[in-house]
Amino acid sequence: MKLLGPSARRRERPALALVFAITVTGILANTLVNAPLPDILDDFGVPDTGAGPLVAAATLPGIAIAPAIGLLADRFGRRQVLMPCLVVFGLGGVGAAFAPSFGALLGLRLVQGVGSAGLINLAVVLLGDYWEGTERARLIGYNAAVLTVSVAIFPAVGGLLAAAGGWRWSFVPYGFALVTALAVWRGLPPRPTPVPIPMRRQVHDALAVLRQPAVLGAVSFGFVLFVLIFGLFLTVLPLLLEQRFGLAAGQRGFVLAVPATGATVAALALGRLRARFGRRTLILVASMLFTAGFAVIGAAPTLGLVFAGAVLYGLGEGMSIPTVQDVVAGYAPEASRGAVVAAWVGAARAGQTAGPLLAAVSMGAVGPGGTYLIGAVVALGMVVAVLLVRVGRIEDRYEGRQAVTSGP
Repeated sequence: MKLLGPSARRRERPALALVFAITVTGILANTLVNAPLPDILDDFGVPDTGAGPLVAAATLPGIAIAPAIGLLADRFGRRQVLMPCLVVFGLGGVGAAFAPSFGALLGLRLVQGVGSAGLINLAVVLLGDYWEGTERARLIGYNAAVLTVSVAIFPAVGGLLAAAGGWRWSFVPYGFALVTALAVWRGLPPRPTPVPIPMRRQVHDALAVLRQPAVLGAVSFGFVLFVLIFGLFLTVLPLLLEQRFGLAAGQRGFVLAVPATGATVAALALGRLRARFGRRTLILVASMLFTAGFAVIGAAPTLGLVFAGAVLYGLGEGMSIPTVQDVVAGYAPEASRGAVVAAWVGAARAGQTAGPLLAAVSMGAVGPGGTYLIGAVVALGMVVAVLLVRVGRIEDRYEGRQAVTSGP
């Protein structure tokens, strides 16, 4: 891919609304179906353990496909890869509304997973392509805020649609992906597509970036983080709310929306927080918030304490995800950025897939509350890991690299 200078990047920048629309579309994959999960399982006569495969089916393909899509986006252009991803995602999601069996529903969710593998990561790649330095970090924070607001809104939307017309109606908004595909075709500037280097060299260059300690740490953190998010918050919590408090689908959706306030505030303030406290402190505090939030939810005898734990979780999410995304996008040169960011997403997808499956096994053994307490122990392990790893030196090297690569 031909690289653009700073002035050319400014002239050709896509509208931020378009980048955010790609993120919103990508986050639809698992946010619409969480509140109706118990209703879907009941309709098909599937036990609670079926929740894990249903959620994981939309993320499983991304483990292998996301890195491949990143390489293709570096080689052939962002727009040429984004449009097919959006179309496949939208068709798979709308088709799932008509699934005649649980097996067919799982198959269509896998189709969705193929399409969604290139969405959220390429939105971050676009921000890395056209913006630099602290401005890029600020916009990645805004993009994360859009993501967290979407995570808050769409479970409620899915729950309300399910309450109004049955769980199949919760799949209708997936058609939004087709609208986003049209917007990408019309609003994303085409870029030169030829890559003058062999694929082997392209992979070699991307792997060299991924071996950097900061990037490797961000990838590992992302895997564990998404195990917890998708295993606990998006899979276990709907069942805990039904079993412990008797909440219906619409009510579950609103509880799932609780973390958005804290997550959005933290993500929007990311630039200022990072300048004052540094990345290591943000990741450490986020891990502590996860630990406390999961422990509170797991032991909560009242719904109010569940709300409190969800707010703590939301603050941690808003601090952690955009911080590690900025590290990965900042380390990668433009020619390898798609592949490097996609590798991070591949690790996150692995966590998204493993989390629901592990949660399903844990729920069968110790129930939803016990599973949350296990998650709190895992989050505490993240706190210990951050304390032990000498992130400070890595961060100093990253800042030095930024000072060099962000110049004209």
